[in-house]
Amino acid sequence: MEERDRDLVERARNGDDLAFRTLVERHGTNVFRTAVRVTGNRQAAEDVAQETFLKVYRQLRRFDGRARFSTWLYRIAMNCAIDQVRKDNRRSRHAETGEAIETVATHDPSQERLLSSTEIAGAVRGCLAAMSPSERAAFVLRHYEGRTIAEIAQILGVRTNACKSTIFRAVQKLRAALQPLVEETP
Repeated sequence: MEERDRDLVERARNGDDLAFRTLVERHGTNVFRTAVRVTGNRQAAEDVAQETFLKVYRQLRRFDGRARFSTWLYRIAMNCAIDQVRKDNRRSRHAETGEAIETVATHDPSQERLLSSTEIAGAVRGCLAAMSPSERAAFVLRHYEGRTIAEIAQILGVRTNACKSTIFRAVQKLRAALQPLVEETP
C-alpha cells in the first residue's frame, strides 16, 4: 500500500486532485481518530484533521520519501494536534476529553460494572487531560494506535530514548491515577 501512496503523492504533486483526494480518503479516518484521542474533542479533532491535510497539500513538494508517507502525515497531524491542545489549554485549563475514551461494555453489564467502567473512564480522561501535549500524543500513538517506539519518535521528531521516557512518564501518570480505583476493587 505504501508504494501506492508514493504514486499518489507523485500524481498529486503534478496537479492530480483525485490522487490527493484518494490520500485524504485513505488516511483521513485514522488522522481524525488519532486527533480525537489527542485533543479529546471531536470539534477540535475536525479542525486538526482539516489543518493537517491543508498543510500536507501545501507542503507536498517537501515530502522527500525518506520516511513512509503515513509517517510524514502523522508527524504533521501530531504537530497540529499538539498545537490545538496548547491553544485549548490557554483558553481553558480544564480540557474536555470525554469523547476520547471508549468504554468496553459486555452484553449484560451489571450496575456495579457500569459504575466501575464510568469511574475508570473518568480517571483516564482526567489523566489524559493532565498530561503534557507530548505525553498525550506519545501515549495515544503507542497504546491506542499501536505504533512502534521508532515510529513514534520519528512522528514526534524526537530521539528514541526521549520517546521511551515520554511514554514511560505518561504510563506512570495513568497508573497513579488508576491506583485508587484498583485498591477499591474487592
